[in-house]
Amino acid sequence: MKALILSGGKGTRLRPLTYTGAKQLVPVANKPILWYGIEAIAAAGITEVGIVISPETGEEVKAKTGDGDRFGIQITYILQEQPAGLAHAVKVAQPFLKDSPFILYLGDNLVQGELGLFLEHFQSRDLDALTLLCHVPNPSAFGVAKVDEQGRVLQLVEKPLDPPSNLALVGIYFFSPVIHEAIASIQPSARGELEITDAIQSLIDQQKFVEALQIQGWWLDTGKKDDLLEANQIILDTCLTSSIQGQVDAASKISGRVQICAGSRIINCTIRGPVVIGNNCHLENCFIGPYSSIGDAVKLVDADLEHSVILQGATIVGIHQRIVDSVIGQRVQLRVAPQRPKALRFMIGDDCQIELCQ
Repeated sequence: MKALILSGGKGTRLRPLTYTGAKQLVPVANKPILWYGIEAIAAAGITEVGIVISPETGEEVKAKTGDGDRFGIQITYILQEQPAGLAHAVKVAQPFLKDSPFILYLGDNLVQGELGLFLEHFQSRDLDALTLLCHVPNPSAFGVAKVDEQGRVLQLVEKPLDPPSNLALVGIYFFSPVIHEAIASIQPSARGELEITDAIQSLIDQQKFVEALQIQGWWLDTGKKDDLLEANQIILDTCLTSSIQGQVDAASKISGRVQICAGSRIINCTIRGPVVIGNNCHLENCFIGPYSSIGDAVKLVDADLEHSVILQGATIVGIHQRIVDSVIGQRVQLRVAPQRPKALRFMIGDDCQIELCQ
């Protein structure tokens, strides 16, 4: 069994952050989104993993993620020159996959639950394809499945105007090698891409064994800012453990689950968890509210924030109005003049410099 993780695409829904970086490397609770998928695959006992990368961000993904040693797996990087669809990515990866069954995992997805349980179902039932489904309130925004009472998939439709159900396709699939024949038989869709839903529908039409399982926990597609913040909140709620390795002075007050990494200094701050603060940060005269993730080497002075994600190397100084529901990119410099504006809300890309004046 192998795994194929998709880490290409242009990340248009997370711009401006993704003008300069891969969306799969944007951190959730200070860990790249991509790594959650890798860890889940490794936990399922799969050690041969291919990661599909794009020309624009592939080198960054490789540099950040490495050869797989840190996860106990072996990673092979596969270049997809153009984002021509999920099925096209599988086609490009066929020399790596060969005749092995595999998991197809979209690298910007987060799913609660163990992949091993789904893998066991796929293998024990000797299926040609297994799709994971989740009830959603807006099925027209997703690929949608129609399923019978036995769990057999009857129909798949990509972003339908009139959805046959409210069961969305989660970005995780299990395939036997027969999927390659199905991909070879389909044509590009109206948007010019080879759709994995069309390939699975081809298997269904050929009476192959295609089933679906509904996930019982949460599923998060982190393609937008609010989705990213929701993912950050859920991961902090469910996974964060308290740990203080940095220096905290006597004037600071810390409550709830808070993680402060090595080399960080906390001076005269109030921190209410769940909060994670990375390595080598400097926080002084700040209030840090729940569901905040602060990356490595961040400097915060005279600043208040909550329910926000601050990426590596950012500097925020002199902002007493609370920053909420914000994602602030790497190396951003954000300062405010003494006269205070009424409210602040940000979606700021990498390398910006912003000064608020009145």
